[in-house]
Amino acid sequence: MTTETSIDTGTNELLCVIRDRVAVITLNRPEARNSLSDALTPALRTMIRACGENPGVGALLLTGAGEAFCAGGNVKGMGAHRDKAKLDMSFDDKVADLQERQRLLTGALVSIRKPTIAALPGPAVGAGLAIAMACDIRIAAQSAFVATGYARIALSGDYGIAWLLTRLVGTARARELMFTGDRVDAARAETIGLVNRVVPDDKLQAEAFALAKSLAEGPRLALRYMKDNLDEALLFDFETARDHEAERLIRLTTTADHKEAVQAFIEKRKAVFTGK
Repeated sequence: MTTETSIDTGTNELLCVIRDRVAVITLNRPEARNSLSDALTPALRTMIRACGENPGVGALLLTGAGEAFCAGGNVKGMGAHRDKAKLDMSFDDKVADLQERQRLLTGALVSIRKPTIAALPGPAVGAGLAIAMACDIRIAAQSAFVATGYARIALSGDYGIAWLLTRLVGTARARELMFTGDRVDAARAETIGLVNRVVPDDKLQAEAFALAKSLAEGPRLALRYMKDNLDEALLFDFETARDHEAERLIRLTTTADHKEAVQAFIEKRKAVFTGK
């Protein structure tokens, strides 16, 4: 039986429900294409941390209300409506403030040791694209598109977008996408590895949730160690990564989940994992 719990995010601009061990986090500013705001962004940071630490959550699914994932930062707020308190900050304080906000958003997403999925019903632009790329898997609706967007407003990028983009599509394509800011439709995004899967618009949420649910029901410790192994593949030499991989596998052979998986295989039934 499906169980669902609504979580108070502190603002209507962000919705969160936990359903079948999946935390579904929805950016809810459809009138502004779910662009980040002074209410939405802090709430999103809080929910990422809370769901990442919640033992009742096995996977996170991020999406956007309406026809967009996230259009990035509030460009209007960069002009005449700019926050005066931030304008009065020193250069060093502004840098430290952005670094901290980045650490608690895309930094926190990358650090979560649970599967994370971004479901893109429409555009993911700028910081919105960075948030999507900070997730493990991206599923896009056919009508979705992505764009870096920074060059169009004479900025260089934030939230780790250059690092994330380079690792997903390689340095040549990353430079092209950053320099031009061109839109990349869903089909091309899948071809170049920017998204994992493209589905019909009306099937996006169902397919994304089905994948998140299947991962949430999976062997939690094994998935955690898989993420560690995959992260280290980008950081360490082959010998070091291989040795760490071996240590983690041996640790998992002693777990109840491994024993359950073997028994379920023998009995030809679905395994029931407990995270132990």
